[in-house]
Amino acid sequence: MANWTALGSVILPNLGGWANGLYFAGQVRNNKNSWYDDLKKAPWNPPKWVFGPAWTTLYSGMGYASYLVYEECGGFTEEAVLPLTLYGGQLLLNWAWTPIFFGMKDFQLALIEISVLTAASVATTASFFAVNKTAGWLLVPYIAWLSYATSLNYYIWKNNPQVKEIKDGKSS
Repeated sequence: MANWTALGSVILPNLGGWANGLYFAGQVRNNKNSWYDDLKKAPWNPPKWVFGPAWTTLYSGMGYASYLVYEECGGFTEEAVLPLTLYGGQLLLNWAWTPIFFGMKDFQLALIEISVLTAASVATTASFFAVNKTAGWLLVPYIAWLSYATSLNYYIWKNNPQVKEIKDGKSS
């Protein structure tokens, strides 16, 4: 018999990721001459196709971790309030990065946002570890990826001074 709570917990974080991916990243993927392709990217920047599978894996892991915390606490109890609120907050921050970077094309604001997201994710991870060690460990790859993604964002912000032209729709 399917555990619908577990399944829903895994699907939920993916929904925002898929929506962002379809709308924003899909625009980049489908336009060979897009502004994103013209950016100076870090030598360690992966191919575009890596992001979809990586984020699906990470979202699924964090979703399952939230389920483990939910179960360990016996649902939305007083004990679950802090870790699940931190989780929800960092998830909203996670979903907000893509529109800032790809929609607004504001690389500096995206860098600030992903830094706040990483801090929120570290707090979430610590709170998950306090409830369920497996849940905490499931978020460790996410923090590692956020650190990596932050370095990519930083490189783009630092090495693409033409942000104003990109934001105004003029790619140089």
